[in-house]
Amino acid sequence: MEMLIWIGAAVSLLGMAGIIYCVIAVARAKREQLDDETMRARLQKVVAWNLGSLAISSLGLMMVILGIFLA
Repeated sequence: MEMLIWIGAAVSLLGMAGIIYCVIAVARAKREQLDDETMRARLQKVVAWNLGSLAISSLGLMMVILGIFLA
């Protein structure tokens, strides 16, 4: 079960990398000072990526917890 812990940690880090990407993408969009429609369209894409990254990170943490319980 130790392998499940390490795989879960890697999956969780992948999700965290996605969340960091979302923060950087929003900061870039804010710095560009786009008009409302363009900003809204860009942020809608980022929200989808953010939710996906959060789900992946949560799955990784669940795998880690399951590996700890089964070890």
